[in-house]
Amino acid sequence: MTKTGRNQPCPCGSSKKFKRCCGAIAAPPQRRRPASPEMIRALERHNAAERIRQQQQGLGRPIIAGRLNDHQIVAVGNTIHWSKTAKTFADFLGEYIKRKLGSEWGNAELAKPLAQRHTLLQWYDAYCRYQMATIPVPGEVSTAEVTGVVACYLGTAYNLYLLDHNVELQSRLIRRLKNPREFQGAYYELIVANTLIRAGFKLTLEDETDRTAKHCEFAALSRTDKKYWVEAKMRAVAGLLGKDHNDGGPDRNPLSQMIQHLNNALRKPAADDRLIFIDLNADPSIGADGKPSWAQPAFARLERYEARELTAGQGAYVFLTNTPYHRMLDAPLHTALAAFGLGIPDFNRPGALRLSEMYQRKQKHIDAHHIAEAFAKYPQLPTTFDGSLPSESLDGKPRAMIGETYLFEGIKNLSGTDGDLVATVTTAAVIEAEKAAYIGVTDQAGRSCILTEPMTDQQLADYKAHPEAYFGRLQHVGGKVNSPYELFEFFMESYKGLARDALLEQLAGHPDAAGFAGMSDEELLATCCEGMVAASSMFRQATALAETA
Repeated sequence: MTKTGRNQPCPCGSSKKFKRCCGAIAAPPQRRRPASPEMIRALERHNAAERIRQQQQGLGRPIIAGRLNDHQIVAVGNTIHWSKTAKTFADFLGEYIKRKLGSEWGNAELAKPLAQRHTLLQWYDAYCRYQMATIPVPGEVSTAEVTGVVACYLGTAYNLYLLDHNVELQSRLIRRLKNPREFQGAYYELIVANTLIRAGFKLTLEDETDRTAKHCEFAALSRTDKKYWVEAKMRAVAGLLGKDHNDGGPDRNPLSQMIQHLNNALRKPAADDRLIFIDLNADPSIGADGKPSWAQPAFARLERYEARELTAGQGAYVFLTNTPYHRMLDAPLHTALAAFGLGIPDFNRPGALRLSEMYQRKQKHIDAHHIAEAFAKYPQLPTTFDGSLPSESLDGKPRAMIGETYLFEGIKNLSGTDGDLVATVTTAAVIEAEKAAYIGVTDQAGRSCILTEPMTDQQLADYKAHPEAYFGRLQHVGGKVNSPYELFEFFMESYKGLARDALLEQLAGHPDAAGFAGMSDEELLATCCEGMVAASSMFRQATALAETA
C-alpha cells in the first residue's frame, strides 16, 4: 500500500490536497469550563431583554439609537437623525415624518382650509389636538390610550421608518403618498410592509418603473426561507382617504370590490407563492359569534370563486383585513383579519381534525400564522429607543431582577427587627389584582422570605405586556388556556426536549403501541400530548358540552 503525501491530491477524488481533505489533522478538543453564575445571569438578562425588545419592536432590524450630550441620535438605514426634544420614540417619529414629507410641501398644505388639505395633514391636525388633550404638561412624558388618529398619523410615520430602516424608502413611494389619488394604495402597502417586517420577513422592493412586466408590491422571504409574491389592495370609497366619486364607490357593501382586487392580483404572473392582502375599508361590525360580520359571507364568496373561477394550479394566502382607523380618529383601535387559503384546502378550513393534525397543518402554514399574529398587534409603536421598559427608562422605577442582590430599605428583616436587608432575589411574581410584586429573597446567611412591593400603573402595564421576561429571566407564567388545542400546543412546547425512550415509556400502555416504532420523534410527541389532553378535565368538559349542545 502506497502512502499518500500530504501535498498530493487526495485519493478520494475531491481535487483537494490530501492534507486539506482526508488527511487533515483534527484540532485538539477544546477544554470546557463550567459557566460562572455571573455568566449565567448575564445570559439570562440578555435573553429576557431581547424578548422584551422583540415584543416591542417586532422581528425586524432593531432600533439603533443613543444619547450624545443633549441630543437623541437615531440611525435609520444609512442616515443619522438627531433631535434635542425627542424623549420617546413617538416623539422621534413625529419629527421623522415631517423630514420625509418635506417642510415646503407640509407648510403649503397647512395654508389651505382644513377640509381641502391632504389626508395626512388632516390627520396631523387631529393628532395635534390629541396631544393637547392627553399631555397635561408640554414637554413631559405622559401616557394615553392609542386611538385611531395615532394609528393613522404615527402609524404611517412608523411604517415609513420600518421600510427605511429595514429595506429602502424610495422617493417614488413618498411621491405616491403626497398624491391624493395614489395616497390610499401607498398607505395600505405601508401597513402590509409593517406587518411583514415585524413578523420577521425580509422584503425586496420591485422596480415598478419597469413597464415591460407587471410587478407585485414587493417580494418577501419568510423566517422559514420561503419566498412570496405580495399584493396589497384596499376598497376605494368615495369621500375617504382622498377618493372621490370618480375613483371611489359607495360605502354600502364591504365586499363590493373584493373579487375585482383578487382578479387583478392573480393576473400578475408570480414565480413564488402569493400573499394577497385586501382591505375592506368598512365600518367595524362584529357578529354574534364574535367575528367580523363580513367574514362568513366573504369566505362563502371565496369558496365559490375557488370552485368556479380559479385557474388550475393557482393559489394564494388571502388576508382580508379591515383597518378603519381613519373612520374613527378619536375612538379606540379596531383591527380585523380573516385568512383564507385560496386553492390551499388544508389552511384555515372547517372540519373535524385530530389535535395533532391541526398542529401539523399550522406548522405547514406557519408563515401565514406569523403574519396574522403580527397584524393583530398593529400598529405596535415602540415607546423607548433601546427596548427598555417605560417604567424604568421614563419613570425611573427599577424592577427587581432575579439573581441580583439588593439593599431593601426600611423593612422587617429576617431576624425580626426593623431595618435594612441585603438579600438576593431568587423568585418573583405579580398579583395583578393587588398591584403588587411578591419577591422571594435569600440573605447572606441563607435565610429566605417573601417581600411585597407596590407597583405603579406603568409598571403593571409593563408586566402585563412582558410577563415572562419582566423579572430579568425568562420563566413560564401561567395563563388561561381557552381550548383543548391551546392545551395541546402547551404540552408540545413543554415536552419538545423529551427523549424518544421517555416518550415510548409514556405510551407503553397505548393500544396502538406496536405501530410507534416507525413514527418520527415529533409524531410520537404529538401522540403523547394528545393523550395528556384527553386525560385533562378541560377536554372532558369541552366534549360533554359539545355532546349536550
